[in-house]
Amino acid sequence: MMNAKTATPAARPAFPAPADVARLRSEFHRVKTEQNLRDRDAAAALGVSEGETVAAFVGKHVVRLRPEFIEIVEALPALGRVMALTRNNAAVHEKDGQYETLSHSGTIGLGLGKDLDLRIFYHQWAYGYAVETPAENGPRRSLQFFDKAGTAVHKMFLRTHSDLAAYETLVARFRADDQTPGQHVAAADAPKAETPDAGIDAAAFQRDWLAMSDTHQFFDMLKRHGVSRAQALRLAPDGHAQQVSAASVRTLLEDAASTDLPIMVFVGNAGMIQIHTGPVKNIRVMGPWVNVLDPGFNLHLREDLVDTAWIVRKPTSDGIVSSLELLDASGMVIAMCFGERKPGQPEREDWREALVRVAHATGAQGVTEASA
Repeated sequence: MMNAKTATPAARPAFPAPADVARLRSEFHRVKTEQNLRDRDAAAALGVSEGETVAAFVGKHVVRLRPEFIEIVEALPALGRVMALTRNNAAVHEKDGQYETLSHSGTIGLGLGKDLDLRIFYHQWAYGYAVETPAENGPRRSLQFFDKAGTAVHKMFLRTHSDLAAYETLVARFRADDQTPGQHVAAADAPKAETPDAGIDAAAFQRDWLAMSDTHQFFDMLKRHGVSRAQALRLAPDGHAQQVSAASVRTLLEDAASTDLPIMVFVGNAGMIQIHTGPVKNIRVMGPWVNVLDPGFNLHLREDLVDTAWIVRKPTSDGIVSSLELLDASGMVIAMCFGERKPGQPEREDWREALVRVAHATGAQGVTEASA
């Protein structure tokens, strides 16, 4: 017998026990039926991740895919027009279009299609599944991708006009050898503690902010100074970050709809950022949800989960670029809105004017057209 002092813990089984998987399936069906919940909310009600509930049905209506995520995504153009969905805890971004012009450098991917505009961080992806959800009009087919904690990073749904044969070929190509139901997931990473403001060289941080020549330099600047995004907005150079009401997003969307102002709406998580560019028209408020319900683009945003909202100004080689940025209580970005703009073009004046109206309408002080 192995000495207790030298014994090592038994390796964790690759998959949950069959009885545990069967129990999860049963409880998931029960909660969804009794409470009429969406999959993500039903998983939360059971205290498990959405990814675990999807994996429980492997061998039923779910196929586990090999974790060859770059190859899978770069094969998606063959499916034609589909619906891409990216979400976080407070916002859901649904966009119809075709995956086009896909590329990657290491684990960072880019999708620059006519309708689907994506920034992909494959190192955050851990699990992928092909799902055929039973429905009255036949199965709803999708590809669903999750991080190591079982949180969804991106989903792709077939439309009636999508290429079903290409979808089936893709699933067969990337089907994993092991189709054991269930999946162990890791605990989500704890949020990194914020450095106290007193420990930040605010003057150096502000100099670097004012020296930016591209908005994409912002994230690297935060890392270099050890500053969280929420902290960066608090410590921004004078006139470059103006806190406004959480209701600003609703006001902005309604303003853009009434003036036909084309905007950019970013929603993302650690593994994916998805962008809509163009007008928004049909704005509906339903309880805490602010919704854009347009053909080809739906946005669902929990206004009650917006902790702070900011009008942010960043220097670029094309002049100042302004945005409305929404953060949750943990300081994570819920969504960002910009005026429609291509690199090499200055920011639209009507976008700046819209931000001034939004700030004034929501009671912000000290915002002028020049500073917004």
